[in-house]
Amino acid sequence: MFGGSPAFSDPVPMSMDEATAWYEAVSSDANPLHWAVEFEGYFIGTARLHQLNATDRRARYAVGLLDAGRLGMGLGAEVTQAILEYGFGELGLHRVDLRVLAYNTRAIRCYLRCGFVEEGREREAAYVSGAWHDDLIMGVLEHEAGRT
Repeated sequence: MFGGSPAFSDPVPMSMDEATAWYEAVSSDANPLHWAVEFEGYFIGTARLHQLNATDRRARYAVGLLDAGRLGMGLGAEVTQAILEYGFGELGLHRVDLRVLAYNTRAIRCYLRCGFVEEGREREAAYVSGAWHDDLIMGVLEHEAGRT
């Protein structure tokens, strides 16, 4: 996802070698909860639940939409809602959380629309493009997503 930082406002295409390495890393991921996101027949990103903890019925969520031309269409919210439905419904999770760079306002708005709430902030937790940035910790509980 791209946000309000100059580091992400103008995405740069990957080289063929970079794209191949990225694809190989994603396609060899043993996590069965890692999905490709397709729109109108094109691969536009990935979404996954990871750090699954069956005892506490929780998982961490991550999504990346890589096609800047598809941003602003509501696809991030659609993907996030589908993953939450699967996590709370099929997997029986109680909690899903995530970390997001505090300047990524587009993603934060999406997560808020999907029921996530801000739970905390890790100050200067990520070093991006030569500067320190805060991470927000957000979470949603099964009853907040319309499940009991």
